[in-house]
Amino acid sequence: MPEASQPSNTLTSHRIVRSDGQTDRLTKQVFSSYDAAYDELDRYYGALCCSDDDRVDYAIVRTDPHEHAPEP
Repeated sequence: MPEASQPSNTLTSHRIVRSDGQTDRLTKQVFSSYDAAYDELDRYYGALCCSDDDRVDYAIVRTDPHEHAPEP
């Protein structure tokens, strides 16, 4: 018998975090899917030059959307 899968509408969201713990326009966003967060990072990294010394490393993390209070 196949295993039961999780519902596709689980209450999770995704955020982009910086490796240095700082915040910026990317880290303030909440994404409804990993793919949406990945696409945003892809646009960010695509605009950088490979020799850019100010490059910041980012990661995508899964979070509970109830943890995110609306920004004023």
